[in-house]
Amino acid sequence: MKYFNCEIFAIIAAVTFAFAYDEKESPYRSSFMHPYPPFSYYDDGTDPGEALFITPLLSNDSLTKADVRNIALVKGKQFLNVKSFAGYLTVNEAYNSNLFFWYFPAQESPETAPVVLWLQGGPGASSLIGLFLENGPLKLHSDGKLKKRKYSWSKTHNLIFIDSPVGSGFSFTDKAAGFARNEQDVGRDLHEAMLQLYELFDWQNSSGFWITGESYAGKYVPALAYRIHKAQQSYDFQGKHIPLKGMAIGNGLCDPLHQLKYGDYLYQLGLIDDNGLAAFHVAEAAGEECIRKKDMVGAFEIFDSLILGDLPKGSIFKNLTGFDWFYNYLQAHDDNCFINLGNFLQSGATRQAIHVGNHTFHDMDKENKVKNSLMEDYMDSVAPWLEELLKHYPICMYSGQLDVIIAYPMTRNFLKMLKFPDADYYKIAPRKIWRVDGELAGYVKQAGNLIDVLVRNAGHMVPYDQPKWIYELIYHLTHQKHAL
Repeated sequence: MKYFNCEIFAIIAAVTFAFAYDEKESPYRSSFMHPYPPFSYYDDGTDPGEALFITPLLSNDSLTKADVRNIALVKGKQFLNVKSFAGYLTVNEAYNSNLFFWYFPAQESPETAPVVLWLQGGPGASSLIGLFLENGPLKLHSDGKLKKRKYSWSKTHNLIFIDSPVGSGFSFTDKAAGFARNEQDVGRDLHEAMLQLYELFDWQNSSGFWITGESYAGKYVPALAYRIHKAQQSYDFQGKHIPLKGMAIGNGLCDPLHQLKYGDYLYQLGLIDDNGLAAFHVAEAAGEECIRKKDMVGAFEIFDSLILGDLPKGSIFKNLTGFDWFYNYLQAHDDNCFINLGNFLQSGATRQAIHVGNHTFHDMDKENKVKNSLMEDYMDSVAPWLEELLKHYPICMYSGQLDVIIAYPMTRNFLKMLKFPDADYYKIAPRKIWRVDGELAGYVKQAGNLIDVLVRNAGHMVPYDQPKWIYELIYHLTHQKHAL
């Protein structure tokens, strides 16, 4: 295989499914899928207020940190009296690159609670998806109204949401060069943002900092963690210490070479037949060859043809299965969990309250400059960073049992390839049953700092499907309780 040209592989893959599955016979070719459904532009005509930039206020000698916090306080009855702070953090003055954050102090013991950062994937998705649909203190119902979430992570954690990389959600840059081109850029910008947040808020007595996220954030999480780790090893943190304690990654894309193997998985689920399996195997081999040759753009185009379907003919997955939803193999179509969120976030009242003014909200839109800028990064691996981090910090890799896009067997495949001190034990470590209040929640395998968790009856967005179980998992992890 290694002697074949990537372009030849791509042609073989294209021919395999283009001729085998006639366009006229498939009603699904006209629409594409996205890691998160894009939101439509919305303007309700009300005053959005002015954007708040925190960074210059931090260096203003006439303002105390308490003054700045008061300025950043989110006001508005629509948020049900849940205390929070929001605004922009400038991470690159030359390009006017700014990351939007929204911070919710812990409901219980905020002075000592762990600080937890949540990052959405995409690339290009807003972390406010996680806030309102997964683990934040407020959830948006289909009627467009907010209600308090029972199992929010903010109950016992100081919880931060950042739209990252620059260009995601409300985050923005004035220059094309301000967009991240790789995970080093992502980690650098997030690190700068967190240094400012640690300067602004009273977290000195907190029990440490944890980085969490899902999907493509399987790259962002280790990118920030590795940046913090190396900075603190070299004492290059501008006199500011971020007490990194560990990470949690849900259904994360970390190592495409060893993860993106869909054919066997879909075949075993009964979603494709032998012909479909052959088509997947051809395309997967093509993608692997491109990665090994460092042709990351070619590898992405093949991955896109396999599952994402941003190209005109759609994806092999969609054309063979009829699915236009790859978050849960029990659901063929979008369950509309994102409905109303785009309009709510873009309303004048929300914009004014969270201090974003009239800045455009980008979330997996047609431009998706974030994704385009990261094209070379998409199929690259963060496994070397994870191998180094596992020597020092606990890392929980949790997976929803029903996911397709980053299915559990794919994550297991890449975890078995990692080289870290307990790698040999991980391969033979016993798998334990995990229960929450007597309910069978899933299964846990642990080897040293690596914690591998399967969450039952959950898809790609585990906190959305099983909020109670994942809250218990995160609580045990961050509060360093006994094994599950």
